[in-house]
Amino acid sequence: MTSRSAESQRLSDLARLRRVRDRIDREHAQPLDVEALARGVNMSAGHLSREFRRAYGESPYSYLMTRRIERAMAMLRRGDLSVTEVCFAVGCQSLGTFSTRFTELVGVPPSTYRAQTAPAAPEMPSCVTKQVTRPVRNREARSPSRT
Repeated sequence: MTSRSAESQRLSDLARLRRVRDRIDREHAQPLDVEALARGVNMSAGHLSREFRRAYGESPYSYLMTRRIERAMAMLRRGDLSVTEVCFAVGCQSLGTFSTRFTELVGVPPSTYRAQTAPAAPEMPSCVTKQVTRPVRNREARSPSRT
């Protein structure tokens, strides 16, 4: 393969990866799996996963779950829905999996998060709240010894 055609293929793959990421952002509450996402952009599931991780630093599934947890955090801050209602509203099919992933990303279970943040939410503009409360995976969190 020539360098020009390799570059062309790389740019084509990046465009398809952006379409996958945009679809996840748009349809996070729908049942999505890597195979369906890959079919939508005419890639194999393995190739999509490898290239997505290379481009965005995480797998398509991890990206999807992060979007779902971000949306769940916003819904829990409102305080008008139960944890179970939020779980299903963001597209998760299992309350156990939702709670486990939420705790991994946020550091506290969804019920604790709801209890701690619901009263404080009106004090901050939503755009600031979203930025400040964005979930960070435990492995990405900076350790206290590094500043």
